Amino acid sequence: MSTNLQRTPVLAGIQMRRFSGSDADFAAAVEITNQVYPEYPDTVDEWRFGDANRPAHVLQVRWFADLDGVPVAYGTYHHHEGMYHPQKFGLFVYVRPEYQGRGIGAALYDHLISDLEPQRPIMLRSRTRADMQRSLHFLLDRGFQEGMREWESRLDVAAFDPTPYADHEAILHAERIRVITVAELLEHDPACREKLWQLETELMHDVPHPDAPTEITLESFENWIFKNPNFLPQGFFVALDGSNYVGLSALWKSQADATELYTGLTGVRRAYRRRGIALALKLRAIAYAQQHQIRTLKTWNESNNRAMLSINEMLGFVKQPAWVNFAKQLREG
Repeated sequence: MSTNLQRTPVLAGIQMRRFSGSDADFAAAVEITNQVYPEYPDTVDEWRFGDANRPAHVLQVRWFADLDGVPVAYGTYHHHEGMYHPQKFGLFVYVRPEYQGRGIGAALYDHLISDLEPQRPIMLRSRTRADMQRSLHFLLDRGFQEGMREWESRLDVAAFDPTPYADHEAILHAERIRVITVAELLEHDPACREKLWQLETELMHDVPHPDAPTEITLESFENWIFKNPNFLPQGFFVALDGSNYVGLSALWKSQADATELYTGLTGVRRAYRRRGIALALKLRAIAYAQQHQIRTLKTWNESNNRAMLSINEMLGFVKQPAWVNFAKQLREG
């Protein structure tokens, strides 16, 4: 299938400009994305970390739409390292709210498609939140089809009462299961980094993905975890059976909002499931958040992942509008 669409006329004063990597361009791109998604603010430092630790084969290209020299829209296409295929790309367009509905996003999308064509893409992926009607229509009007949905859930940390779960971890101790922080493991287990990589690699095969997952190398894993400015070794929990790593749950800082934490992967090896280990990991994470005066925990789960959704609901996490993944098949692979 051809990627060519009827081109949107470029508005007077609009110029497409390649992202330069300057401090000003980073600041402008982050500002635009934060205006579109103000509940999930990023920082320039986070973006620069991502660029510095992206493997060479994982392409990322960025463009601006400038209006009379001022960036009013930002767009990008890129590979997904954890779902890598050389001809499959994520594609995203962000327009400052006050400039939406004026054809700028459409023109930038068309420009990205044209710029991407030499890569011979076979599929595009994008996502948006279910309550953002303009974004939903933008993707549907361009032939994207809805795929996987993910519930976002949030916990009011201060309102959580741990009393009903006071004995939960002690019960697991009686079964030789204990929960420990990565900070402690890094101090006492020389193989910690590789064991965590092996555990996460195994768990990721059971995590629903919009496309087939691909393995991340140990080097890339170590860079993304241990060099990450949002890494919280005291808020990254691992369940152990003896010296075996059997489950994990990680909290990540939000640099732009110190009152919030994001929940990363929470998972347990198949042989150890339905024993309350995931609940114990989540309880330790909530305890950490309460100890550090965190206001909100945010987490995401695939809409059919009933086991984890049930745990979150039991703990008081409240569902937010779902995130909708979209795909557009361009040509046969």
